[in-house]
Amino acid sequence: MFRRIRIVLITFLTMFLMLSVACYVFIFYGNLNLPEYNQIVESYKKSEAVLKDRYGRPIHTLRVDYLSRRLEWTELKDISPSLIKAVIYSEDKRFYTHRGIDMIAFMGASLENIISGGRRGASTITMQLVSKIDQTLKPRIKKRSFSQKINQMRKAIAIEKRWTKDQILEAYLNLVSFRGELQGIEAASRGIFMKVPWGIDLEESLILASLIRSPNAEVKDITRRVIALNKKMNAGISAERLANKTSEALSKPYRIANDVVMAPHIARYLLKGDVGDVRCSLDRDIQGFVLGVLREHILRLRHQNVTDGAAIVVDNRTGDILAYVGNTGAESTAFYVDGVRAKRQAGSTLKPFLYSLAFDMMLITPVSELLDEPINITTESGVYRPENYDRDYKGYVTARVALASSLNIPAVRVLMLTGEDMFVEKLNELGFEDLKDGEFYGYALALGTLDVSLYELVNAFRTLANGGVFGELNLIYGNKNKPKRRVFSRQATYLVSHILSDRTARSITFHMENPLATRFWSAVKTGTSKDMRDNWCIGYTDRHTVGVWVGNFSGESMWNVSGVTGAAPIWNDIVRYLHRNVTSKPQEPPDGIIKVQVDNINRDGLISEWFIKGTEPFREIRTIAEVAIPKIIYPCNDMVIAIDPDIPADNQKVFFERTGAGKDIKWVINDEVLGYNKRFMWTPEGGKHKLRLVNQNNEILHEVSFIVSPQ
Repeated sequence: MFRRIRIVLITFLTMFLMLSVACYVFIFYGNLNLPEYNQIVESYKKSEAVLKDRYGRPIHTLRVDYLSRRLEWTELKDISPSLIKAVIYSEDKRFYTHRGIDMIAFMGASLENIISGGRRGASTITMQLVSKIDQTLKPRIKKRSFSQKINQMRKAIAIEKRWTKDQILEAYLNLVSFRGELQGIEAASRGIFMKVPWGIDLEESLILASLIRSPNAEVKDITRRVIALNKKMNAGISAERLANKTSEALSKPYRIANDVVMAPHIARYLLKGDVGDVRCSLDRDIQGFVLGVLREHILRLRHQNVTDGAAIVVDNRTGDILAYVGNTGAESTAFYVDGVRAKRQAGSTLKPFLYSLAFDMMLITPVSELLDEPINITTESGVYRPENYDRDYKGYVTARVALASSLNIPAVRVLMLTGEDMFVEKLNELGFEDLKDGEFYGYALALGTLDVSLYELVNAFRTLANGGVFGELNLIYGNKNKPKRRVFSRQATYLVSHILSDRTARSITFHMENPLATRFWSAVKTGTSKDMRDNWCIGYTDRHTVGVWVGNFSGESMWNVSGVTGAAPIWNDIVRYLHRNVTSKPQEPPDGIIKVQVDNINRDGLISEWFIKGTEPFREIRTIAEVAIPKIIYPCNDMVIAIDPDIPADNQKVFFERTGAGKDIKWVINDEVLGYNKRFMWTPEGGKHKLRLVNQNNEILHEVSFIVSPQ
């Protein structure tokens, strides 16, 4: 009797409660400020940002939000039907028939909770969705308050009036959490099963649907839910099979592989904060080719202790970076090191800028004679004795041959003409950063003792390609170039470009056939740093500038790797790819450049050579070094020379050496004429001396002071 009365009372109270809720919901339903479906889709933010190339194609994905893992928004048509069915069976089996609130489920849950004292819920998929998009509906402690529950139902009814069922279900599957930080069906299916949502089968669907109610429950609890859902759907899968499948899927850490990994360093530079997807200047096709060819060549060089490399491709006109490969990726010894930005010793790659400066200062011309023989230069820190890379010396060579064949001694002699400070100033104008004064580097600066990056080098060579005009590089597609500035004259850079493209002039060192030679016009320079730690190849065509570095991020020396065998083959492959369908045209000589026939250095005939107007010879001569003002190379100003008391005085000699080829230039020491040769041997005498170069008009061209110490 009492049991029957109790059931009647419970039923009455439940119906009263439902009626009260219904009245509240329908009477007070009004403008609830709910978003539209399109607003939810547009406001959805992935935890991954996508770097796109200049044509809008994905080139790298990078995680930028570490609070949750959300991937692309997935449309309902791209989700497995078995998964949709499992979710509906698990969460809201009358989803397509109710209007936001499932009154049958609500009544059943209420009766069960009153009778058993439990907390069974009756939230529909729509109600769960509104709690995802409305932060005010989040439980304050563990359960929602009565007012929150009422508002949840009101808003569920409201959203059902404005959205379609498919829109509600699609948004729900993209916003609901599945396990751990995995939010949305794309992240869950790829993270747990490494599949796209369309490829999820029935067994996997049961597991994913069972995760929604309590995503972080223990595996054994999830397994019970999966087996129960299987029975509820009458799916017919054995409990043992489902238990094994669930344990296998949830007992290991999840992993989501990036869709595309081609530009990690650029992604880290550009995909910061809340920027979303970014369209950069890279070209995916060029980036992919450069990455592949760099990996291939580095693997070939492993037996010569080469483990790392980097490359960059730039558009000459716009400054857009078309390829940026900081290392070889998984094969690199240091995946996160950016070899494009890392500072390394420049080697011979700075010589083109030194010769450009000397041409601009009209100190030399392409046919100026430069002596390639061992030289001792006394400095404050001791005697500097530069050497050629192969320790072979050619005697007198033209400036053209000296630059093209990368001879060290002539480069040092050119730096002695220009001065170290002037050269450092030009390097600073070319964008090289963190430079010290010229005295810090000394004459070794001509051989590239300062540290530079591949990024800086490529843009400096691009300045030569653009006729001496410097501009910043671009990483963002469509960015307007920053203000440009002229560093060298068009005439000087034309001479340097012409020399760097001259196969014959470089043949003394590199021979005629080598990776620096292309079937189209190109200007190129290699460089190798001290102890073979760094190997460079930088060059340009009429459209692109390409730079390659190979070596070891650890700083270890390579084994018998030169510019021609290390970086140059990679450079050659890249420029041939860039010009596979279009040739590269030679530069047109600018105004102020003239071609003159002169005697060549071997006196066996005439050759044609380019000159900046005003430096050409007035007659056919062997060299026009006479246009440069002669300068004393040795001894240096304020030098102190010590006499060795153990050596007979007549056997002690000091060699005087100067630049310039004029035969009427005489040596004068303390007003005493010594002779006219470019090199003169003098017996030292104690005391302070003044050494001068004087022309036939008795004009002093250059002078230095030095002291001979008797002890």
